[in-house]
Amino acid sequence: MKNKMITGGILAGGRATRMGGVDKGLQILEGKPLYLHIADKLSSHVDHILISANRNLDEYRKSHYPVITDEIEDFAGPLAGMLAVLKNAQTPWVIFVPCDVPYFPVNLVKNLYEQKGDALASYVYDGNREHPTLSLLNRRVIPMLEKYLAQGDRKLMLFMKQIGAKPVLFADQAEAFINLNTLQDIQKAHK
Repeated sequence: MKNKMITGGILAGGRATRMGGVDKGLQILEGKPLYLHIADKLSSHVDHILISANRNLDEYRKSHYPVITDEIEDFAGPLAGMLAVLKNAQTPWVIFVPCDVPYFPVNLVKNLYEQKGDALASYVYDGNREHPTLSLLNRRVIPMLEKYLAQGDRKLMLFMKQIGAKPVLFADQAEAFINLNTLQDIQKAHK
């Protein structure tokens, strides 16, 4: 079921240094770009999707989803992409998924939304690791995030702790949060 309160935000705006600098979101897995795997999965849960990208914009626009670029220059990290998407979202909440996590669980949106409580943000905890790029943020965090980035801070987990984000446990699902960080990771995923 789609949640009308939530926009999907795909994070595809990084440098992909571990992937040799190629545009990670455009790498092909099972016949289509990584970012489209995320979009296809998210579209079952949200009505609107925004793509955070900073290069190859015409390629991303072929999806017919709006493409949002960072306001902060020089690839300032996932928080810069999150801020840009939050500012462009038309819903109170945005669910963020990085373009390199195609196996995220189908209950991601539902669980992060239902278990957030009164928090302005929630994020994935798989029982071993925190995954703050897989998160749900309310647009009310925009001023806090602007201030944080203006101070030169870039650490996503530190920001989550500062705003009181709630970790949501996805027990026994660690494999669902595997990042395809290298070209070798994508080759293994094909197999």
